[in-house]
Amino acid sequence: MSYVIVKYLHFIGILVLASSLMVEHVQLKADMSAAALKKVALIDLIYGISAGVILITGLLLAFAVGKPSAFYMTNPVFHAKVTLFVLIGLLSIHPTLFLLRHRNSTAASIVVPKSIIMVIRLEMLLLLIIPLLAVLMARGIGLA
Repeated sequence: MSYVIVKYLHFIGILVLASSLMVEHVQLKADMSAAALKKVALIDLIYGISAGVILITGLLLAFAVGKPSAFYMTNPVFHAKVTLFVLIGLLSIHPTLFLLRHRNSTAASIVVPKSIIMVIRLEMLLLLIIPLLAVLMARGIGLA
């Protein structure tokens, strides 16, 4: 039963992460009011929390419940999946720092650099690859 709960929380984390990233992208504009940027910063916080849930439940799935850890540790597809997740996490630092720096701004208008929007788009693109890798793993591809 613990496997089912952890797997369920892992999926919920994935859905929340993807949804919050999409909402963040839609809400982020080149020129924003301080109030609107503060709302995007809250969405980014939800994104970060969901990434933490995915990380914790993913570690539990790999090392505590479900398949033996050797199943994951010897599979290059799993390593590619984790590498993409880490890369997305590292990419998200740039937008998060911008949002944290400006979330309490009193300026009438805040200019959002194009690089912030492009990084979020890149995160979404990379996120699309992770389910493909998960399906490949489920089919046993990558096992020796």
